[in-house]
Amino acid sequence: MNFRTSVSVQRSPAHAGISYRNTVMLLGSCFAENIGKRLTDGKFNVDVNPFGILYNPASTAEAIKRLLQPEVWSEKDLFFHEGLYHSWAHHSRFSAVTPAQSLHKINERLRAAAEHLRQTDWLLVTFGTAYVYRLKETGQVVANCHKLPDRMFVRERLSVSQIVETWEELLARLWRIRPAMKMLFTVSPVRHWKDGAHENQLSKSILLLAIEQLQAQHPQQVLYFPAYELMMDELRDYRFYAEDMLHPSEVAVQYLWERFAETWLDAAARETLEKVREIQQALNHRPLNPQNELYKQFLSQTLLKIERLCAKNPYLCLENEVEQLHEIPYQGNSCDHQSEI
Repeated sequence: MNFRTSVSVQRSPAHAGISYRNTVMLLGSCFAENIGKRLTDGKFNVDVNPFGILYNPASTAEAIKRLLQPEVWSEKDLFFHEGLYHSWAHHSRFSAVTPAQSLHKINERLRAAAEHLRQTDWLLVTFGTAYVYRLKETGQVVANCHKLPDRMFVRERLSVSQIVETWEELLARLWRIRPAMKMLFTVSPVRHWKDGAHENQLSKSILLLAIEQLQAQHPQQVLYFPAYELMMDELRDYRFYAEDMLHPSEVAVQYLWERFAETWLDAAARETLEKVREIQQALNHRPLNPQNELYKQFLSQTLLKIERLCAKNPYLCLENEVEQLHEIPYQGNSCDHQSEI
C-alpha cells in the first residue's frame, strides 16, 4: 500500500545533465540559494544570485540584462533609508552604511558574474511569485522594497504573456552569446502567504503556465524541475515545513536537492560528488593527538585521494581542501568530533 502520491521527475535522454566540466549560474528565490549552496559545497563551477535573492520574473530578467551589459553602478543608483544605502535592483545583503561600501559589493559581484554568465552552460532560474512592486515615482519594478512604506509602490500581478514576452527576448540574447546554454526553470516551493492563499495559487499558476509556454517554444533548451510540485504533493505534511509553516524544513530542502541531483547531475558528477563529500568529512575529523603517526598516515591518504580525484577530474578544484589539509596538524586538540586516533 502506498501512502503518498509520487511526482515523476524525468530528464530527457537528449540532455546529458550537469557535469563538473560545466559552468553553472543560479538566479532567483530561496530555492536557487539552497541548490546553489549544495553545488558550491560540492565544488561545481557555480555562481549563485549575484544580485541576491530575487522573487519575480521581471526583476530576474533585469538582473540578467544587466549582466549582459555590465554598466557599473554609481551613487546615483542608490537611495538612503534607515541608516543604510540600498539598491532597488538588489537584495538587502548589498546594503551598507556608506555608498562606497554598497557599491563595492555590487560592482565586484557584477564584474565576476558578468564574466561567469558568458561562459555558462546551465542557467538555473527559480521564480517565486508573479506579483511585482512598481515604484510610483519612476514606474520601475523593484527587486526588493527594503521595508519602505506601501504607499510608495503599486502592486501588480504579471500575466503569462508579459512573462513569456520578456523572457523570449532575453533568451534570444543569451543564446546569441552562448548558443548551447540550457535554461532550467523551477517554481519556488515557498508559499507567498502575504499575497493570500488564493492569490498565491494564482501566482504560482501563472509562473507554471509561463514556463510551459517557454518550454513548448524551445523544447531542446528550456527545461523544468518540479520543486513546487514535489513540495505540494510528496512533502505535503507540515512536518516538512519550517516553523513559519511556509518555508521547507531542512529535511525537505535536502530531499528536494536529492531529487534534483539524481535527475540533473550526470552519473559521473554524482559519483565525483560523493568522493568530494568523503574528502570533506575526512577534513572535519580531528584527533586527540595530531602528532599521532596513524593520524599522519590518515592525512597522507586523504591528500592522495584528492590528487587522484583531481587527476581524474581536471575541472575539479580542491585547492582550499589541500590548504586546509596542510594546516590540520597544527590546530591543536580542542576541536569537535574528536577521536582516539
